[in-house]
Amino acid sequence: MNLNYIQEVASKVKENIQKVVIGKEEQIDQLLVALISSGHVLLEDVPGTGKTLLAKTMAKSLDCSFKRIQFTPDLLPTDVTGINFYNQKKGEFEFRSGSIFSNIVLADEINRATPRTQSSLLECMEERQATIDGETHVLDRPFMVIATQNPVENQGTFPLPEAQLDRFLIKVNLGYPSKEEGINILKRFKENNPLEEINPVINKEEIVAAQDLYSKIYVSEDILQYIMNIVEKTRNHQAIELGISPRGSQALLKAVQVYAILKGRDYVSPDDVKALVKPVLGHRLLLKSMMRAKNSQVNSILDEVLEAVPVPAEKELMKGIQS
Repeated sequence: MNLNYIQEVASKVKENIQKVVIGKEEQIDQLLVALISSGHVLLEDVPGTGKTLLAKTMAKSLDCSFKRIQFTPDLLPTDVTGINFYNQKKGEFEFRSGSIFSNIVLADEINRATPRTQSSLLECMEERQATIDGETHVLDRPFMVIATQNPVENQGTFPLPEAQLDRFLIKVNLGYPSKEEGINILKRFKENNPLEEINPVINKEEIVAAQDLYSKIYVSEDILQYIMNIVEKTRNHQAIELGISPRGSQALLKAVQVYAILKGRDYVSPDDVKALVKPVLGHRLLLKSMMRAKNSQVNSILDEVLEAVPVPAEKELMKGIQS
């Protein structure tokens, strides 16, 4: 397996993003994890923290088609997926594709659309296809949805259902920049917008090649057991109403494989799993105390889960590679 190829692809994109975005190295890595593992991203934070800027910068770094959908209460499912319309000149129906037919789709403020419109993404995100009037249209590779939402404003919003949340590989929280980062942001955007100067650094063929390679990284039996022990613990935890589904455990495996490569290793370690448990599993949990728990509550429970699950020894993980 050529790990250097995947590292090179990820490094090019990361360096390009950092020409615009100050700091947020871990969050950028999480976006790259989703990109290379063919997953989708939910960017959640308060307004003004750079969610849309980060998404647009990543999209401009890729030589792929990109469309932005501004989700509003009056947005219709056909605006997203497309519609068959009658062409009077030709005397027949023609398919007019919606914004979802793009390699990178930015679903801005996704929780402002009605549940009916939100559900139009379900088939697209999971099966990479859209069915309109009984006809199935396959989406082109790569296909990635980057959705943003504001966690503090409830007026005029429709919370994402569990089935929708489960389709996001990873949830990324940006947070406020440090004082030093804030000063650098002011300097960088003082005279012009660096986003306008960004050019693509990799094409879609390179992305697809990386997506086809990453799954070959070595994962020991101990790591598989470790992942499933964590998943089982969420299903039996007294504070959790709905634990991690099989889709969630598969998502964690995919994510840690890419993350290990980004960190320069050809095998998955327990540290990779620990680093991604919260961003990959946190949004999939439903707590007994409330329908929508705060991130701090979910993180605290996941810390308890990690403390309760024995960590496999690092030296045992190398045996499969050496043999």
